[in-house]
Amino acid sequence: MGNDKNVKGHLLALTANVMWGLMAPIGKSALQEFSAMSLTTFRMVGAAIAFWLLSLFCKHEQVSRRDMLRIAYASLFALVFNQGVFIFGLSLTSPIDASIVTTTLPIITMIVAALYLKEPITNKKILGIVVGAIGALTLILSSQTSGAGSDGLWGDLLCLAAQLSFSIYLTVFKGLTQQYSAVTINKWMFVFASTCYLPFTYHDIAVIDWSTISTPAIWQVLYVVLGGSFVAYICIMTAQRLLRPTVVSMYNYMQPIISSIAAVIMGVGTFGWQKGIAIALVFIGVWIVTQSKAKADMEKAKK
Repeated sequence: MGNDKNVKGHLLALTANVMWGLMAPIGKSALQEFSAMSLTTFRMVGAAIAFWLLSLFCKHEQVSRRDMLRIAYASLFALVFNQGVFIFGLSLTSPIDASIVTTTLPIITMIVAALYLKEPITNKKILGIVVGAIGALTLILSSQTSGAGSDGLWGDLLCLAAQLSFSIYLTVFKGLTQQYSAVTINKWMFVFASTCYLPFTYHDIAVIDWSTISTPAIWQVLYVVLGGSFVAYICIMTAQRLLRPTVVSMYNYMQPIISSIAAVIMGVGTFGWQKGIAIALVFIGVWIVTQSKAKADMEKAKK
């Protein structure tokens, strides 16, 4: 049964990061016709509506006032300071640079988990993260060079802040996923995130001239809302319940792989032996981290 849960957790974490891997090229394309503020608001409000509609068909869960406050704080780190800040960063830098910055998530998460959860920093965990990072960076750097411009540094720093924010969410708020379903947590998190953004982004949405917006841009926004938010957050929260924070974060290395594959499919990239080696290193890195012992395993071994 435990192995089945682990397999399910790995598949869900993989699915979420596949969705997010497509976010860089699709989101960057959508930003050609929408501002970062409006795209972020569409994402938060649209996903909130989707989760509330889904909750009508799910078992109702009563959330205590104390936990509602925790969910509000979780929304700040998982959504407002993570996905919102990431989109702003993406608007200032290139998808390639943004992908490079996302490779810092497992390292940051390992440090936060060690400080907050007292999870051991084992040699296997460090080795796995390093191997995965080498693979991800090899893949990214073998792709086309970026042209982020003078604002690229600020964009990269914002993307880095987004990774720190999400690592805090994965570690500090893991307990919420043990108490409530992914639908219950997400429907409230996206509502809280929406209320944070709407007062500041309403004007951006009000001035949109919809007659000038292309059909592909509309589909791109729908993907950001339903794929990169609705489906991805259901998957990552369920995976968070089944796997350790560092293991979940390791799947972040899948994002540049997906971005690279998407570029090949779209005819704007090529697939060479360097990419093949890089992808193999990412999977090896993930496997090594999953073989490292958790705090609970070490405590059992001592008894």
